[in-house]
Amino acid sequence: MDPVAAKYIGAGLACIGMAGAGIGLGNLFGQFLSGALRNPSAADGQRGTLLLGFALTEALGIFSLLVALLLLFAV
Repeated sequence: MDPVAAKYIGAGLACIGMAGAGIGLGNLFGQFLSGALRNPSAADGQRGTLLLGFALTEALGIFSLLVALLLLFAV
């Protein structure tokens, strides 16, 4: 297999992590909204946990993008 083609295939596979991060964020905010609508008084207490989950999930997507860019341009 051509090394350039393998590099592009690897970068494309690394971008699958960004799709996982998008699905995770949708699930995270959807579940928070569902819980906040059921019990509005407890929503303010869970906001910090929501933001922490958002930051960690988004960081995994950014790491996936970084790996894809490293495969494309550094190797």
